[in-house]
Amino acid sequence: MDLDLSSEQEEFRRTVRAFAEEVVRPASEEADRREELPLDVVRAMGELGLFGVPFPEEHGGQGADLLTFCLAVEELGRVDQSVAVTLAAAVGLGGMSILRFGTEAQRRAHLEPLCRGEALAAFALTEPDAGSDVAAIRTRARLEDGAWVLEGEKAFITNAGTPLTRTIVVTAVTDPQAGPHGISQLLVPADAPGLAVGRPYRKLGWRASDTRGLSFRSCRVPEGALLGERGRGIAQALEVLDGGRVTTAALAVGLAQACLDAALAYAKQRRAFGRPIGGFEGVAFKLADMHVAVETARLATYRAAWLRDRGRPFTRAAAAAKLHASEAAVACAREAVQIFGGAGFIEETPVARFYRDAKILEIGEGTSEIQRLVIARELGLPEVL
Repeated sequence: MDLDLSSEQEEFRRTVRAFAEEVVRPASEEADRREELPLDVVRAMGELGLFGVPFPEEHGGQGADLLTFCLAVEELGRVDQSVAVTLAAAVGLGGMSILRFGTEAQRRAHLEPLCRGEALAAFALTEPDAGSDVAAIRTRARLEDGAWVLEGEKAFITNAGTPLTRTIVVTAVTDPQAGPHGISQLLVPADAPGLAVGRPYRKLGWRASDTRGLSFRSCRVPEGALLGERGRGIAQALEVLDGGRVTTAALAVGLAQACLDAALAYAKQRRAFGRPIGGFEGVAFKLADMHVAVETARLATYRAAWLRDRGRPFTRAAAAAKLHASEAAVACAREAVQIFGGAGFIEETPVARFYRDAKILEIGEGTSEIQRLVIARELGLPEVL
């Protein structure tokens, strides 16, 4: 494995970093305070081509690999987690589902506007009573007069109700008697009759991202809205989630790096007892540990992306990267607040926002407990419950 990025990837990283500093950062604090997705920033991301990074050129994308996309997510995540997760969910979950399992017609219809940044995609899997237990979903879809009719509820769906949301990948039971093999995925337009979008959740973190519940009441979509094979909805969702865990790890790396950067700068500037606080062992060791956490999380994330880009098995690597990076992000955020002291408890400092943002990284895209379960199974251990 070559640990050096290509010259094209390094240039891409610099471009995204400059965009994050010049366009994303100035809007981040206000967007978090107002709990509103900054649509002008999202549109600017589209103009830069970020929504098309991993998609084929024939669909308007750049044809880049997952590692390159992770660089974009990481750099945005260093500045604004809400904006970064908007990109990660639209591309890595919604868009990637359509690319992997859609027909050519579905790809043309849904991916091209996404690549241009004119539309966002959402991935509706989680329900009020079905999160880690994916097979427990209750949303139903039945065929009736040439259309799928959906009934049910979804919860915690990113990009569910923005003005740019156009397509929602919905996982639903299509064959109730077939158990886990009776679950499929459907492409539901955001304006489909019978689809109701809930009010935005009031969240601890990621406050500027759009997260809502969805209700389906006799929601009708054409029979051709079936995505992939009927009855393979869980398998398709889990396959996409493997890649999504890598991008979530990249989100976590970005947050951890931001916390290290902020805490290091503060430790050099803040003085106590006649010297910068970074000169005290108690603070210096915290910063050293944060550096180790960031570097190991980044290596695990890049390796998982590298494996996937080469078509090699990467489920265990993705789970390990997501597990380690998310826990590293939480630890780095906690230590950054500690180094800032009282100032870290004030919302005007960025580490306060990152502290709030960090916790969801251990929950979304599969909890830390689920990642450990995945890793245990990949190690060949007996079925663990």
